[in-house]
Amino acid sequence: MSEMHEVVTRLSGKLFAQGRFIAGEGARIPVRNPARDELIGHIAVATPFEVRETVAAAVAAWRPWAGQPARVRAAALHALGRLILEDAAGMAEVMTLEQGKPFNEAQGEIRKLAEACHFYAEEAVRVHGEVIPNDQPGYQSLVLREAIGVVAAITPWNYPAELVGWKLCAAVAAGCPVIIKPSEFTPFTALYIADKTRQAGIPPGVVSVLTGDGAGVGQALVDHPDIPKVAFTGSSRTGLRIQQSCPAIKRLSLELGGNCPLLVTRHADLQQAVQGAVRRAFRNMGQICIAINRIYVERTVYEDFLMQLTAATRKLVIGDGLLSPQADLGAMAQVAPLQKTRQHLQDALDKGARLLTGGAVPQGEAFDKGLFFQPSIVADCTPEMLVMREETFGPLVGVAPFDDLDEAIALANDTPYGLAAYVYTQNLQEIHRCAAELDVGNVAINHVDAGIMNAPYGGRKQSGIGVEHGREGLLEYFQFKHVRLRHGVGG
Repeated sequence: MSEMHEVVTRLSGKLFAQGRFIAGEGARIPVRNPARDELIGHIAVATPFEVRETVAAAVAAWRPWAGQPARVRAAALHALGRLILEDAAGMAEVMTLEQGKPFNEAQGEIRKLAEACHFYAEEAVRVHGEVIPNDQPGYQSLVLREAIGVVAAITPWNYPAELVGWKLCAAVAAGCPVIIKPSEFTPFTALYIADKTRQAGIPPGVVSVLTGDGAGVGQALVDHPDIPKVAFTGSSRTGLRIQQSCPAIKRLSLELGGNCPLLVTRHADLQQAVQGAVRRAFRNMGQICIAINRIYVERTVYEDFLMQLTAATRKLVIGDGLLSPQADLGAMAQVAPLQKTRQHLQDALDKGARLLTGGAVPQGEAFDKGLFFQPSIVADCTPEMLVMREETFGPLVGVAPFDDLDEAIALANDTPYGLAAYVYTQNLQEIHRCAAELDVGNVAINHVDAGIMNAPYGGRKQSGIGVEHGREGLLEYFQFKHVRLRHGVGG
């Protein structure tokens, strides 16, 4: 048995609670490799008793951990980052096994997880309060930031390490215990991370992982009266359900769906625009909330852009992420987004779109059992097409022409979502107009990497509330306290 399979076998059926792995007592859910449709292990559905016990342990750990000097929490996170980086290859193999993305891409994600550990370790020691001047002598106002308490972190399957790390690292840095409920499709990456927190010396109860389904285990955490904050990444529909179902007032961080536009004007560097479009439309098989879903191109360069985009897309290499570690694309992670991709593609074709490339499963025996689909482009799209109105979350992008920038910005903003938008133009006025008028939380101009670790990342409208990344992401885990002191000096 390979080391990777040994890790998965060891973690199968386990929960991580009170600083150790325990055999879950609940029902089992199978976990499969999406590239081969092979069973790789099982997870336990955390029982109501296990949820209660885990929350109780986290509550007990809260004040002692929050009361530690910030340097102690920082040292633990630095240790965690080093341990993760040392075992990046092993962690990436497990991620590829359960998620499907190519090994090299998975390894890059593990390195970003380590980066999050080190960034929030550094931010932990920079949390300052304020002294507020009063309007009469003899008084002083202190504004303190205090850890909010136990956090439920409910994470998705598309980035099973990074999207755990953003929450875990910020919470631990702030002094908050965190209970992670990973996706049932990609649970072993989260359990592997939990093992690293144990090795890093993070105290029992500060980090826990409860596996299971969202409707059962996730909802039990949302409902629990001793969990004051929920951090969730996933669909807008589920985020709204969480918001509506909270039985009491809770702090929410919701990073939800996208449907992100790309605008390409006649002043763009077309070669750069094509490279960016291919990367951000199809990376991780389009299974990313900031994926480019729809592209609007100025009519004078429209056909030229389409020709270059089609040629570049056809060069992408698809493969089993373990057998072809350097492949551009792997398998899709589960059946539902593959079905949605097919549905959006057929809808576009039925309504008159042109299929430029893709549209089918890749040819070859290697692709017969897995969830593979060719990266696909449909042109001449209209606003009524699902690919232009909904988040596909798969390897499909729609393209449409525009005649002036007013029209393009209006089309880009005509959506209930507001996570990210992308623009390619060398015209300074167009750059500033797009930066000002696109109604999204993140605008990337002449590149497609909309988020960096030290700047706030979040959406508007139905794309969520709250932010991750940056100092602002850390402050999401604090509550404020105003202390007004009468000291009598000068009064």
